[in-house]
Amino acid sequence: MRGTIFLYILITVYILAVNFYAFRLVKTQADSGEEGDGLRREDVRLLLAAALGGAAAVFITMLVLRFRLGNALLMIALPVLAVLNAYCFYLGYSGVSGFAL
Repeated sequence: MRGTIFLYILITVYILAVNFYAFRLVKTQADSGEEGDGLRREDVRLLLAAALGGAAAVFITMLVLRFRLGNALLMIALPVLAVLNAYCFYLGYSGVSGFAL
């Protein structure tokens, strides 16, 4: 019982940490004032943070700040990654419920 609670907490802390990092990454890029439509090294960081679980935070932060909305790669890839992240988190939570230590 205690092991499953620990795993729930671990998954939740991971999700919160990755989403906070993704939010700060977009906020830092927006504050630096760099604009452009081409693929840059910062876009690769955004996509990596999104693939690790922060896609929803990246996408929502970009919409709220109106930052890099012209980049078609990010506007298509981020919602797809957000759905995949939600499904993986669902699988993680449902897998922990069947796991007993």
